[in-house]
Amino acid sequence: MPLSMTKIAFGATSVGSLRQWIESHASIGEARLTTRYLPKRHEEMVGGSLYWIHNRAIVGRSPLIGFMDNGQGRIWIRIEPRLIAVQSIPRRAHQGWRYLEAADAPADLGEGMSEAEAMPAEMLGELARLGLV
Repeated sequence: MPLSMTKIAFGATSVGSLRQWIESHASIGEARLTTRYLPKRHEEMVGGSLYWIHNRAIVGRSPLIGFMDNGQGRIWIRIEPRLIAVQSIPRRAHQGWRYLEAADAPADLGEGMSEAEAMPAEMLGELARLGLV
């Protein structure tokens, strides 16, 4: 099973604004994020996804295309220009990115479902604390 990663949706004011930014790169076929280092486990990430954290919850994922040196001493994280809604689960903020094993990754939501955008992070955290998520 492929390895994935989590990353904070820095600068996104909502899940909708995150989706808009990601999809705005569709004309070039990929969106790119900059990071300092190539993940040591990058070969395990073929077929994985980048899971987005917004308001202390994982809200969606973008399939990983790969990694590429940007020529300025940094690495581009290359993702497909689409955001797939997932079942929101609480997740603390962190700097950079973190690995996410397939067994710990949230399930995708069905077509047309927008639960990830609707449920506040505080509610998700309380449901998780009660063992209901």
